[in-house]
Amino acid sequence: MGSRRFARVLAVAVLASQVAVQVAALTPRWDVGHSLPLHLSDLAGLAAGYALWSGRRWACHLAYYWGLTLAPQAVVTPVLLAPASPHWAWLLDWTWHLLVVAAAGYLVCGLRMRPGWDGYRLTVTVTAGWAAAVLAVNRLAGTNYGYLDGKPNRPTLLDLLGPWPEYLLAEAVLLLAAWALLTWPWVRSARRAEAGSAGQPGRTLGAERRPR
Repeated sequence: MGSRRFARVLAVAVLASQVAVQVAALTPRWDVGHSLPLHLSDLAGLAAGYALWSGRRWACHLAYYWGLTLAPQAVVTPVLLAPASPHWAWLLDWTWHLLVVAAAGYLVCGLRMRPGWDGYRLTVTVTAGWAAAVLAVNRLAGTNYGYLDGKPNRPTLLDLLGPWPEYLLAEAVLLLAAWALLTWPWVRSARRAEAGSAGQPGRTLGAERRPR
């Protein structure tokens, strides 16, 4: 199976699992506080599926940064309101987030998408826009999407970052730093490759045959 075909198979798996999770969120009844796909992990899944299917660079960037920093948190400290683990809904949600992480890794290793500072800036801008929009929804509907208005009622990594609203600032700083660390090695590698290719013609010219 070629890399492009495998990417599309993985895209279908990511999107199908996300649809299943959203359907599970509608049971036993629809709830404005939990049933809307407004968490950033929801957007990460959509971006990952679209990036794998289309190869669009902007979607690849969002899937890479969101998938490798936000989805692992949901795997380590899930906050899904399931009766008990391993409940089928809990396992489904856990599997979905693992697929998002796998998608982010495959975009880099399989499809050779290389992040850069342009992708970093794009992700920061889109994330800030998401936060502003979701804060407005939370205030209007009395919800807590993105956990922007309070921590989950289950233990998460946010418990280590202080009370609200201080933990929002700490989380933003950590994300900016983590995304920068996810960008810097690729930028450095690209610069080394460019320097090597730029030096190659010089060596070729220096090796020109001298007139006899």
